[in-house]
Amino acid sequence: MDHAVNPELYEQNGPDALWRLMTRPAPSAEEWAEATRQAAATLPTEARAHGDDIRSLLAMTLGEGRFGPRHWEPSAAQRMYYAVKPAVPRRLSHALRRAYGAHRASALQLQWPIEPRYVQFQFETISQLLRITRRVSVPFLNFWPAGRRYAFVLTHDVETGEGQRFVRAVADLESALGFRSSFNFVPERYRLDRGLMDELRAKGFEVGVHGLRHDGKLFFHRQEFMRQASRINDYIREFDAVGFRAPLTQRQPEWMQMLDIEYDSSFFDTDPFEPITGGAMSVWPYRLGHFVELPYTLVQDHTLATILREATPRLWLDKVDFVREVHGMALLCTHPDYLQDPRTWRVYSEFLHVMRERDDYYHALPRDVARWWRARSAASAVEDLPGGTLAEIGQVDGSAMPSIEHRPLPATRPDLTA
Repeated sequence: MDHAVNPELYEQNGPDALWRLMTRPAPSAEEWAEATRQAAATLPTEARAHGDDIRSLLAMTLGEGRFGPRHWEPSAAQRMYYAVKPAVPRRLSHALRRAYGAHRASALQLQWPIEPRYVQFQFETISQLLRITRRVSVPFLNFWPAGRRYAFVLTHDVETGEGQRFVRAVADLESALGFRSSFNFVPERYRLDRGLMDELRAKGFEVGVHGLRHDGKLFFHRQEFMRQASRINDYIREFDAVGFRAPLTQRQPEWMQMLDIEYDSSFFDTDPFEPITGGAMSVWPYRLGHFVELPYTLVQDHTLATILREATPRLWLDKVDFVREVHGMALLCTHPDYLQDPRTWRVYSEFLHVMRERDDYYHALPRDVARWWRARSAASAVEDLPGGTLAEIGQVDGSAMPSIEHRPLPATRPDLTA
């Protein structure tokens, strides 16, 4: 079974598309290509295995091609694990995942929880472009509306009926602090509470789809995936949903083009603890074929509190600080199933209270972030982008990366959840 990366799925994500420079004359394709080649040395050696042209680099980074042509195929061990998982004691399962994550992070030479090399590549490309074009700085379309420094997105996967019964408690906590989030439901694993879904929508939350049955077998065979994808698309329409996340973040980017979605959030920048490890390395959204990919960039709640046994949101807040520094997207995936645990709930609540005190991020539902990213990609001028502003990026003496200068922010953070 061949799972080689299809470069066409990623070719819309070159540095020119990320930065959206608003300078005249615009840098030429040749200048971008040369800047890219000069910056490629910042990426892992494996990412350069097929050359330093941007098409190959994107397929090997965003497309995870550096992990081999069979990266997306579940291994024989994984197939066996999901066959016997219902009989595996939870404590043993947690111990196996802890050991598995540590081993895979080392084996894949993957930096975690912060993998900075794709970010460094994008900033170094701009640095090289400034040198090549003999410019001190260049204007670009700000990454986020109203000049916000970074995006902050909350999502939840509702894995069981018990988790579904806890959804209101999660939504109430977030509402009280001024946040809104998406809740992704599994259509054929438990009896869906349609009244709850209507209530969430009415209160400004988003409803999405989380696979079909959550049995770990969605991507075992292409023919079976296509059959289930047809059912998933039925539920996407029935839920009035535009977003999807695959159970267990098992994924196959080319197959997923069959899904009728605006965005997906099954990929991540770095996570050695998932069944299919690796990562796209990006802390920004990117185009994946016909939809926008919103990679989750903060460690999942179950991994944080249960596998790693963290008792504070330290790892989340450290990663948010990195994302803020590089103007990326802090996207968190948590589970009402696991948030019922008092320690996990306490960590999540503390995290939200800390984030509520910060005032320089763009907080929005994932569907709105995906739509913003698509609109920003299409805008030819700042006037074409409602909420758009200009920023300036230039090289600062002694700095490892170019510096971004924003226009002053409004005195208070606008309520984007209303």
